[in-house]
Amino acid sequence: MSILKIVSQHLVNMRMLVRIMGWLLIIEAVFLVFPALTCVIYGESDWLPFAATSALTLVCGLIMALRSRPTSTHMGKRDGYLLTAMVWVVFSFFGLIPFLFCSRPLSYSDAFFEAMSGFTTTGATVLDSVGDMSHGVHLWRAMMQWIGGMGIILFTLAVIPMLNHSGGMQMFNAEVTGITHDKISPRISQTAKSLWMIYLLLTVVLVLLLWAGPMNFFESICHAFGTISTGGYSSSSNGITAWHDSLYIKLVLTLFMFLGGVNFGLIFKCMKGNFKALGSNDVFKTYVGVITLMVVMFGISIAWRGEVSGWQSVTVDPLFQVVSTITSTGFTIDNFEAWGPFVLSLTFVMMFFGACAGSTSGGAKIDRILYLFKNADNELYRCIYPHSIMSVKVNGRVVNPELVSKVIAFLCIYMLLVVAGGMALSACGVPIVDAFFSSFSCISNTGLGAGITGYGNSYDILPDVAKWILSLLMLTGRLEIFTILVLLTPAFWRR
Repeated sequence: MSILKIVSQHLVNMRMLVRIMGWLLIIEAVFLVFPALTCVIYGESDWLPFAATSALTLVCGLIMALRSRPTSTHMGKRDGYLLTAMVWVVFSFFGLIPFLFCSRPLSYSDAFFEAMSGFTTTGATVLDSVGDMSHGVHLWRAMMQWIGGMGIILFTLAVIPMLNHSGGMQMFNAEVTGITHDKISPRISQTAKSLWMIYLLLTVVLVLLLWAGPMNFFESICHAFGTISTGGYSSSSNGITAWHDSLYIKLVLTLFMFLGGVNFGLIFKCMKGNFKALGSNDVFKTYVGVITLMVVMFGISIAWRGEVSGWQSVTVDPLFQVVSTITSTGFTIDNFEAWGPFVLSLTFVMMFFGACAGSTSGGAKIDRILYLFKNADNELYRCIYPHSIMSVKVNGRVVNPELVSKVIAFLCIYMLLVVAGGMALSACGVPIVDAFFSSFSCISNTGLGAGITGYGNSYDILPDVAKWILSLLMLTGRLEIFTILVLLTPAFWRR
């Protein structure tokens, strides 16, 4: 009996997974049409790789969706975990094909790195000259981030309502970031639709606002996709510094990066008129508090080093950089590296913290940090009063001790993976400081570079093995560790 048959009969509903994967590939094929049409509009030859990839993806999707006939549509936890991990990898494998055959082709390792970085909204790039790429490639990079920002599985749940009865909740839990996953509607498909409608509405508003400024329509689309998804890809080789004189652009991007870091369920409540939810949400208040504190500390450091060149340099610029970092967007101010090592150390802290769970941002999430600090405070109190009974409270509710234990385990594993990734990269010949920074940057889905990968350089300089390691870290960070690591446990594969 084959391994596939054993898995299908005893562990996961493989036929159903293949069928859903087929539907997903059909959706990806539709998305690939847009960069192909963009190339046609601008008279670029890259329309052919995108059109051919779209056709290939569509054929594969139709075969998988129509030929797979599951005996049962039931999906359990194992199915949700396996499908979620498979989707992101398969999407990246098909999404990289245009990069292989475009007018400025990439190697296979570089193409996979670029695709995985896009879908996971990491924003790290191997392109040493972004501005030389075609409009179709720019749009595809932006679209990958936009699709991955809210989630591939979540989009599928929104457009295929039948999954509401076929393990939709398992898929939702495996992909959506955060500690707990609260539905904003009774049906999981309606929750997915509501979240995607908010996401789409914010994107459209941001495109129009950027277009009203110094950006043209195409640049507005690319940067809106990269901002609201907190991905950070830009259509300019200089990134946001191409518009560094525009106060308007900085303020608009800062606002929408901030919104990208807020729990979309909380945004949904506000759009329904429940603004009291903001004031009663401990995580949101912590998010705002951390940003405020970091802006003040950035401003003091800039003034201390004599880098003040006007009122914007100690107000708007630090605010932009702080929000960009904590939301894992990765846009940078042009003179950011001149702000000194203290600012860089604060950047590390924000990369680790991340923004709110249920948002498009990366990092460990402020929710978990809040749980950790509250639990640590309780433990310190017990050192003095060992017989006291205390519990962690967030948003006025007592948190289950098992959930607190899971948070602590997550944070421990998170840091161990950063260390393991750094050691693996150093074994590939990457300088040790750069190795650990790159590992940290990719697992937090921030995409910032430092040393050999920063300040005008790209991840292209790394050896191919290092790029595959970082690609795995990006995927693990985007799916919040457990979704990937659970597949490596023997218990997952036992009946």
